[in-house]
Amino acid sequence: MNLFNSALGKNITFVRPAYFIISGFSGIPNIKYYYVFLCFVYIVSVLGNTVVMAVIYLDHNLRTPKYIAVFNLAFVDLLGSSALVPKLLDIFLFNHRYISYNDCLTFFFFSYLSLGMQVLNLVALSYDRLIAIMYPLHYHVKVTHRFMLSLIASFWVFIITVDLVAVGLLTRLSFCSSVVINSYFCDYGQIYRLACNDNTPSYVLAKFSTALILYFPLPFILLSYLCIAYALSKVATAQERFKAFKTCTAHLSLVAIYFIPMLITFTMSSRIPPNARIINLSLTSIFPPMLNPIIYVLQTQEISISENIFKNQNFILNESINGACGKRCGTAGMTALHPPSCSPGTKMQVYLQKKQAPGYSQKEMHFIMFALQMFI
Repeated sequence: MNLFNSALGKNITFVRPAYFIISGFSGIPNIKYYYVFLCFVYIVSVLGNTVVMAVIYLDHNLRTPKYIAVFNLAFVDLLGSSALVPKLLDIFLFNHRYISYNDCLTFFFFSYLSLGMQVLNLVALSYDRLIAIMYPLHYHVKVTHRFMLSLIASFWVFIITVDLVAVGLLTRLSFCSSVVINSYFCDYGQIYRLACNDNTPSYVLAKFSTALILYFPLPFILLSYLCIAYALSKVATAQERFKAFKTCTAHLSLVAIYFIPMLITFTMSSRIPPNARIINLSLTSIFPPMLNPIIYVLQTQEISISENIFKNQNFILNESINGACGKRCGTAGMTALHPPSCSPGTKMQVYLQKKQAPGYSQKEMHFIMFALQMFI
C-alpha cells in the first residue's frame, strides 16, 4: 500500500498547473496544410457516420443485433472525431497551444473514451460474426437484441469507469517543472510522465489500458476468425465458403485499419521519431471514423439493398404525386423529370391523400412531408 500513498493520500497538497502546452509537430514547414487535410477528413467522417446512423434508424430491416453494434460504432466515431479534430484545429491551426488544466483532462477523457469504445465495438462485431457462422441455426437465440444492448451498455460502463479512474489519478499528481505535452492532444502517457511525485498508479493504469486497447481485443478477434476459418473449412463447396466469408470482409477491413497502425506505434515507439509518431497516432485516431461508414456502405449487402429500396420508393412516390398534380393542374403526362407546375398547396393536398396509401410507412410519410414543405 505504501506504493500508492503518494498518489492516493488524503492529506497531501498537489501542485496543479494553470495550463498545459501542446507541443505538436516540430520543424515541419507548411504543417498547416496537414491540419486543413484533417478538417476535410473530419467533414467526411461526420457526414458518413450521420448517414449510416440515419439509414439504420429509418430502415426496420436493419434493426438487428449486428446493426446495434454498427450504429454504436458510427456514434462513437462521430463522438471521437468531434471531440478531437475541432480542438486540434483550434490548437494548431489557430495557434492556441495553451490549454487549461481542466480542459486538458476533459479533452483526454473523451478522446480515450472513443478510442476504447471503437476497439470494444470491433470485439462485439467479431463475436456476432463468430456465432453467425459457427452456429447459424442458433444465432437468433444466442445473439438477441437484449444481449447486444447489454453487451454494448457494459462496454460503455467499463470504459467510462476506467477513464474516470485515470482522470482521478491524474488529479493526484503534482507538476513542478515542465508543462509541455509532447503530443498532438492531452495524451495520458505524456501527462503522467511530467509529474514530480510518484506516478506509479498512473503507470500501472497506462499498462492496463494498453492491454485493454491492444493486447486483449486483438487476440480475441484473431482467435474468433481462426474458429470461423475452421468452421468454413467444413463447408461443402468453395462458393458457399466464399459467400459466408464475404459477410466478414467489412469487419476485417475495420480491424486492419485500426490495429495495424497501433501495432506499429506501440511495438516500435522507441525507434519512431516524435513527428512520425504523432502523424501515425493522429491518422489512426481520425482515419478509421472516416473509412468505417464507407466500408459498411460499400461492403455490407443489407445497407446497399436499403439504399436501393429507398431510392426506388422515392422515385415511385414522386411519380405518383406528380401524376396526381398533373391531373389537377391540367398537365397530365408530365413525369418526375418534367414535373407539373402545381402550387405548393396542391402538392400538399395530394400528399395528404397519399398519406394513408399502403406501401409507405409512417416515418417515410413524415420524411415526405418535410421534403414537400421545402417547396412552400
